[in-house]
Amino acid sequence: MTRFKRKSKRLEIATPSALFSDALPPPKMPSEGLGPARTALVMVFLGVAVWYLTWRLGSFNPDALAFSIVVYAAEAFGFLTAVLHLFMCWRLSVREAPQPRAGLSVDVLVTTYNEPVDMLRRTLLAARSMDYPHQTWLLDDGDRAEMRRLAGEFGCRYISRRENTSAKAGNLNNALRFSTAEFVAVFDADHAPAKDFLVETLGYFTDPHVGFVQTPQDFYNLDSYQHRRSRARRLVWTEQSLFFRVIQRGKDCRNAAILCGSCAVLRRSALDKIGGFATGTVTEDLHTSIRFHKRGYRSVYHARSLAFGLAPANVVPFLRQRTRWGLGAMQVWRRERILLSRRLDPAQKLSYLATVLTYFDGWAKAVFYAAPVLVLTTGIMPLATLDYDFLVRFIPYYLLNFWVYEEVGRGFGRTLQIEQYNMARFAAFLWATFGLVRRRVRFSVTKKELGPGDKSRRFVVPQYLVLVLNAAAIPIGIFLYALHHTLPLGALVANIAWASVNSGLAAMVVNFSLRIGSFRRREYRFPVPVPARIRLGGDAPVLGIFDDVSSSGFRFYGAIPPLLGIGRPLEGDLFIASGRLPFSATVRTAFRDREQRVTGIGCSFEWPDEAERDRLELYLYGTDLQWALNGLGEQARTPLERLRQIFTGRPQRAALDAARWAPVLYHEARHSVTAPEVGFVSVPAGDGEPRTLATLRPLDPAVELRFRMVTRTGSQALPGTPVLFKHVQTPAAPVYLYQFAA
Repeated sequence: MTRFKRKSKRLEIATPSALFSDALPPPKMPSEGLGPARTALVMVFLGVAVWYLTWRLGSFNPDALAFSIVVYAAEAFGFLTAVLHLFMCWRLSVREAPQPRAGLSVDVLVTTYNEPVDMLRRTLLAARSMDYPHQTWLLDDGDRAEMRRLAGEFGCRYISRRENTSAKAGNLNNALRFSTAEFVAVFDADHAPAKDFLVETLGYFTDPHVGFVQTPQDFYNLDSYQHRRSRARRLVWTEQSLFFRVIQRGKDCRNAAILCGSCAVLRRSALDKIGGFATGTVTEDLHTSIRFHKRGYRSVYHARSLAFGLAPANVVPFLRQRTRWGLGAMQVWRRERILLSRRLDPAQKLSYLATVLTYFDGWAKAVFYAAPVLVLTTGIMPLATLDYDFLVRFIPYYLLNFWVYEEVGRGFGRTLQIEQYNMARFAAFLWATFGLVRRRVRFSVTKKELGPGDKSRRFVVPQYLVLVLNAAAIPIGIFLYALHHTLPLGALVANIAWASVNSGLAAMVVNFSLRIGSFRRREYRFPVPVPARIRLGGDAPVLGIFDDVSSSGFRFYGAIPPLLGIGRPLEGDLFIASGRLPFSATVRTAFRDREQRVTGIGCSFEWPDEAERDRLELYLYGTDLQWALNGLGEQARTPLERLRQIFTGRPQRAALDAARWAPVLYHEARHSVTAPEVGFVSVPAGDGEPRTLATLRPLDPAVELRFRMVTRTGSQALPGTPVLFKHVQTPAAPVYLYQFAA
């Protein structure tokens, strides 16, 4: 077994000398391909691309040869990355989690440095509640007394270090000196795991060659900088959707899935053989992945979301995080010599090459953002002529490029949104590539707290420059054309259009960054309906719905007394998966309709007991409940899918109609009870539309039930027989979803 030693106050790893024997060829796994229509489209794109790019070699402007070569190099780089993207995404793995063996020993390692106590409290609550026997460890690189107390409160093992050598990798390696479990699960401080995380991942280790299992990194704060939400279409897309839904599955088919630093399980004996978590770079996850694959171990990507963390709230932590990833990728490239390694197969080399080249896209984008400015202000063209021969090749190539990207992304590659994030990231990516020559790069922890981004304006200076330069170049180009005809008319129009697109993208990024940066809320509010009964002094109890919920506050909708005052205390009960939860709160604001009637109230919780607050947080965090109850999805229809619908008449994927919810009381039809069960039901927009019923206990299909929906104006019976279509697991207990006709 690997021995971890202290020497000169640094953690060093003594690695075994014998290499792990070459792994057997990976077993065939089910996978999904592009299909005939998409494959044909890709073939057409590749043919048009070769036709265009070979023709472009003879179109350079001899009077501006350097400029011509730079623009062509940016185009050729774009085609290279497109080919690598096609290679990675040609086939996607389709996995079903095997059942894990009983009796495995598992340590769950939660790393922290400077994150707040409340965040760690939620993560430890969810980690402790996971199915399958395990021991949870809190690894505190901040050496804080409050973290020691928190670990003791939850019965977790606690480890701290006086020195932060090798940052997160050093923190994890330090824990390996004390852990003796066969497997270790790793979570960042903000990632609350789902109840079945270990059950769904440990079964893969039946194959002795599997070194690690990675799951998606998902995020619960849907209002973050990297989220884009369409309320009308019930779609929530993130900047990492394509990577976690498509690219990682494609890498998985090549035995090249990447360890992402959190939401993963690793085999301890394999970790020992590669010398522990890789140090010496600021991206220990990518570095460790390569060492696993070089040693002959297999990786597994289990594509189901099983943990939910906190995405960067604004542009500042977002760009700092991407810069760190890029710097780390450059360090790994330099240290591991990916293309020259004899211990990686060709598919793995290409997969890692695609990962590293992503960051050089910053240079290509900078060329495309600057080129129309140079053309319009100087009259210098990167082409000898802009004529029919150019347009007949360029336009099909350009359009097919975007269309193929949408299709290969299987509905997760959104062209407009991706181009906006390309604009947002280009300077960060460009800067990151200097990691190839920078010897010392400091590890920085991504800020996890929500709140305003006071430095947002400074971080979008590159986008301001793109906006101003391209916008200013347009009138300058028109003026020079009017005076001297410095450009042919067609070239003038084309470059004005090009500069307008650049300006528009930059303006969207600046506006979005500053708007998100001004967001002041310190805690995310979940759009999760929770049935509740409130008591206002001597008034009769009111049954209604909580929404916009966090452990600090909520909105309540119901038949509220009109004389309700701000600052008034109230008490009541929440009905959540773990049972009835009593609470106390104070009214902070009132919501009124046009007739000034109170339709809802905003309140802050007053928790006399941390255990009661923990029960609510255990219901909200570590689950996709907000996705299920609001009918949210990530996958949009691609152009080919829209065409197929037009020609075949197939209906599009139905979305859950759950814009509004109301509490529902139900009991057995043969009994009249004074304390019925409480659930909640969707209120559809039109008559005859299906309703969704959510209950906190499974309904017995053999028992006839009576349901009554409660609203501000009274109650009404709900006819029909509910049919179970889904249950959503929370760290506490499941929520059951039924559907019946209204």
